[in-house]
Amino acid sequence: MRRFFIDEILRSQGSFAITGEEAKHIARVLRMGPGDHIVLLDKVGKRFQAVIEEVDRHQVLVTLESAIPAPAMSSVHITLCQALLKSHSMDLVVEKTSELGVDRVLPYLAERTVVKVDADKTHGKLRHWQEIAQSAAKQSDRAIPAEISPPCPFKELLSLLREEPALKVLLWEQEAKRSLKDLLRSSSPASRVVAMVGPEGGFTEREVKDAGEAGFVSVSLGCRILRAETAAISLAAIIQYEWGDLGLH
Repeated sequence: MRRFFIDEILRSQGSFAITGEEAKHIARVLRMGPGDHIVLLDKVGKRFQAVIEEVDRHQVLVTLESAIPAPAMSSVHITLCQALLKSHSMDLVVEKTSELGVDRVLPYLAERTVVKVDADKTHGKLRHWQEIAQSAAKQSDRAIPAEISPPCPFKELLSLLREEPALKVLLWEQEAKRSLKDLLRSSSPASRVVAMVGPEGGFTEREVKDAGEAGFVSVSLGCRILRAETAAISLAAIIQYEWGDLGLH
């Protein structure tokens, strides 16, 4: 059954109206109508099967039928710190890492970030990324969408994460002693991982040093030099494969 997000599901409501973009998608894109069954999801992980009672130009009236168990969460909570990338690349990172189960994406501004941040457009960008994360959650049938934060300066990000109780790793193409693979396989699985990926031009040595002082361990993905978006997606997949839910058990 098709899945749709709403702000909150209250069992006591019984029947209620879906409005906004999800209502438009139901009525105008999918052309669903009375009698069709759907699954409703909310942002805290509740989900219900519902039946459509009425459709008009502005809303879709539905009746809740039964609660549905939410899928299990990954055993590892992943925060991705991603230096702000050009529009398409950043969208791709948000979409694909959300599908892979990243719980939180923290965009930030590094020294070599080439994207200019327009304060007037930040809110629209954030809403756009949140919509991508929500669509990815429906696609991958995860319990709740990834949390997306507004971009912040690199030093502010480090201050925010300095006391974070997690394994903190930074992908750096110049790291020659420690690979992500070796680090994960030589460590006991952590319940929380914070992973940092740089901008298109990579980190400066000063940023790597500052991150190290904030508890980050620099690691390599091997001999290939990957695009930033490829590195972020690979990172999420590797962590889920080694410690998370990319498997049957």
